[in-house]
This record gives sequence, structure tokens and C-alpha cells, in this order.
Amino acid sequence: MALLGAVGIRLDPLMAYNFTINLIDTSSTMALLKSAAMSAVTDLLLGGFSECSGLEMALEVEDYKEGGRNGAVLKFPTRVTWSPIVLKHGMGAGSGLWDWHYDFATGKGKRKDGIITLMNDLHMPSHIWQFRRGLPIKYTGPSLIAGQSTVAIEGLEIAHEGLWQVPYVGYATAAASFGVNVGVTGRL
Repeated sequence: MALLGAVGIRLDPLMAYNFTINLIDTSSTMALLKSAAMSAVTDLLLGGFSECSGLEMALEVEDYKEGGRNGAVLKFPTRVTWSPIVLKHGMGAGSGLWDWHYDFATGKGKRKDGIITLMNDLHMPSHIWQFRRGLPIKYTGPSLIAGQSTVAIEGLEIAHEGLWQVPYVGYATAAASFGVNVGVTGRL
């Protein structure tokens, strides 16, 4: 820690308002190339998300009541469950979130992978999460109230088959922004 302070790198808590979300069609190689090439355009059409929640996982445990051990119950890990990711943003001109969900209602839907990137104040990636095989399970349209002047917000809930965090992104970004060469080892 003293070394980081000596070279001017601060490890302040990150602000949660600076993030991006990309949805990627990985159903085939051609779809992946098209999705990567069009990501800038589709991100603009979908608009920016004002809220992303559900970056959660929980480890389920199984209780084992060992005979003769009356003072404690042993706990063994079983499997991990992933919370759905919930995206919310103000209504824009496009209907991308509705279309993705509605395609499943008509039998034409395709799962999408996603990348959620939290950035620092310099707009450089600090943490990156990736989810696999996203499935839109709930679309929420805006609440329309004539007596209030609020922003129309739509939301989408995405079930998925796993969430991973890309390691060492924040350390590499911090080092690169200050011109420091930091070697990463496997030891703490």
C-alpha cells in the first residue's frame, strides 16, 4: 500500500454511476462479428442505462447432522445461484429492449451474452463482469401518470447462466494511467 501511495495511485472507493452495458449476440460466429461491429450503433439506439442491479451470487449449503455431534450442524457447499440482472433506463426512440423480449414471445428469440463495465473517474475500466446466455424474463414499461412530470423508465430483467468478473482490470488501469509498470503475482 505504501508503494501505491508513493507513486500517486489512490484506491478511493469507486462511484457507481459510471458504467456501460453491452449485449452481444453469440448464437453464431457471424452473429458475433455483426454484434461486435454494430455495438456502438446499437448502444446508441438502446440508450444509456441509469441503473443496473443483480450482480449477485449465492452459495447454497447443505446441512449435515452428524451423529454424536449435538452441538453443531456441519455445512457443505452445494451449488451457486445467480440473481437476475435488472437494467433500467429512460425511454428512448428505439424499442431494442422490447424487441429482444418480444422475440421470445414469438419463438424467434436468441440469447445474448453481456458485458458490464464499471469505470473510474477517468472513464477507464475498473471492474468488468461478463454474463453468459442471457434470457430476457421480464420487461417493464413505464408508469404513465398524467399528474406528474417524471421520466418514463423502462426495465428489463435478464436471467443468465453465470456471472464472471475479469481479474486485475482495475490494477492494470491504475498502473497504465500513472505510467507505472506493476507485475502481478499469484500471492497475496
